[in-house]
Amino acid sequence: MANVTLGGTPVKTVGNLPKTGERAPNFKLTTTDLSDKTNTEYLGQKLVLNIFPSVDTGTCAQSIRTFNEKASKLENTKVLCISKDLPFAMARFCGAEGIENVESLSDYKTGDFGNDYGLAFETGAFETLLSRCIVTIDTDGTILYTEQVSEIADEPDYEKALASIA
Repeated sequence: MANVTLGGTPVKTVGNLPKTGERAPNFKLTTTDLSDKTNTEYLGQKLVLNIFPSVDTGTCAQSIRTFNEKASKLENTKVLCISKDLPFAMARFCGAEGIENVESLSDYKTGDFGNDYGLAFETGAFETLLSRCIVTIDTDGTILYTEQVSEIADEPDYEKALASIA
């Protein structure tokens, strides 16, 4: 279990992020048009998983904006913004913000992604939501970099994450 804080209050996750050098766990997530996407559909591309509790919070929204801006400059790389938000909320936010360079995916159906990646909250006000993490994955599905932000209100280290896939 990882120990992180939410507004300074300690909370726990269901496990720990996968380790660098390991194969990324499989996932099946829901797109904004309610279709499913799996990790195998991205083989051959580098991935940045921008994982967060909810698109309707300031820090989460900013992470989407920041990666949207930077994603257009990345070769053979997809940025996947992942939360347990309903796909309708994600589509509304991205439409209103003009977000076009990232993909929004939801773990709302099963919660398997959050559990398999060890990052779902086990305790606290955000229990069952996803903690703020960045995971980068190379073209063959191997994890290159992970970051679990220690205080949920803080932003991730964008530059370090992007440098891991350069």
